[in-house]
Amino acid sequence: MRLLTFCFRNLFRRKLRTSLCVLGVALATAFVVAVGATTTRYIAVIKSMNVLFSGQVMVVTKGAIVIQAIPITRGMLPDTWAGELKESFPEVEDAVPVLLVTSSIYFGNTLLPVPENFTLGIPVDKWQKVLSPIVLKSGGRLPANETCNEVVVGGSLASQYNLVVGGILQICGRDLTVVGILDTKSAVLDRFLVMPLRLAQEIYGYQGKANIILIKPVKGCAPRDLAATIENHADYKDSVKALTEEERNDIVQPIFAQIESWNIGIQSVVLTMNLILVMTVNLMSVSERRRDFATLDALGAPINFIFRMVIFEAAIIGILGGILGIALGSIAAVVLASLYTNIPIHFFLAGLFDIVTPAYMVQIFATVVAVCCLGGVLPAVNAAKMRIAEVLRAEY
Repeated sequence: MRLLTFCFRNLFRRKLRTSLCVLGVALATAFVVAVGATTTRYIAVIKSMNVLFSGQVMVVTKGAIVIQAIPITRGMLPDTWAGELKESFPEVEDAVPVLLVTSSIYFGNTLLPVPENFTLGIPVDKWQKVLSPIVLKSGGRLPANETCNEVVVGGSLASQYNLVVGGILQICGRDLTVVGILDTKSAVLDRFLVMPLRLAQEIYGYQGKANIILIKPVKGCAPRDLAATIENHADYKDSVKALTEEERNDIVQPIFAQIESWNIGIQSVVLTMNLILVMTVNLMSVSERRRDFATLDALGAPINFIFRMVIFEAAIIGILGGILGIALGSIAAVVLASLYTNIPIHFFLAGLFDIVTPAYMVQIFATVVAVCCLGGVLPAVNAAKMRIAEVLRAEY
């Protein structure tokens, strides 16, 4: 208790300098939290896309660029190929044509870091197989048939646009009835608009076309072997590529590695600057208090008492700056997520701990305090090494 009393008294002897140092640590922490949490969440959301078609082989056009399970080019395949593939290969248990587009419902075709919504067209009788299990909120149901103007929307989209079961949604000048709202914890499915395949083809002008054909292998057939068989078949080898779940992961893994390396690099630079700031402030503080340390030494205070006092002062700066920085960084992360997706900020506030998880907060807080303590080591060593006779002779 006596040690803490000394520490707080010494810190607030120079209130302005201490406040600026705490603010500097807070801003550095906020930057690390905002960038790190947003990047981590961004990667997690992209990786979660692959759960859409888990365990299935995804057939797309030869030149298509696929991020996890999302083709981001408009290369199209005849939807009749689904039936042909099922008939041509005994290893295929089922084949489903899918139309997946990322055009915005209300804002037109806008290029965003994260698409604000996805439109998915699937034959009505295949919904449970493709998206299994489908859970709808109370009062919802699936569309009746392929030609009806009925859709199911994700919970986040429904909240953002005040959509309810029985409400009307207008897309490309066409009125669609919302018959169900998805009840899911998936950040991706929460932004999905799902409709019958024929309806999606009519709305977006892709009659008879699909950009994905999902292949479910028969039991005992390895997806990789089936994918290779399809790609090497004479009728398809120049037109399509077949991707397993592992291959879809491999496509974007180098991108994820670069993003994570960039994130680590940014955090390292900011935390190093943080360390230098704390070290500089503590060195100044130790230099100004040479007489105090010499007096404590003359009164019989052990050397480790002086050492611990300087380290504790650095730790207090880290604790105060860390708490303030995490609070500011969490707000900044929510703002960045809103800017990335064009989703109103209040929708992210409710899920704040999904973006900046408690575990991530604890990790950053512990790192900041440790860095600040490390920044206090050199000043603490200097304080402990002071010679009492030389200091008293110079100060008195």
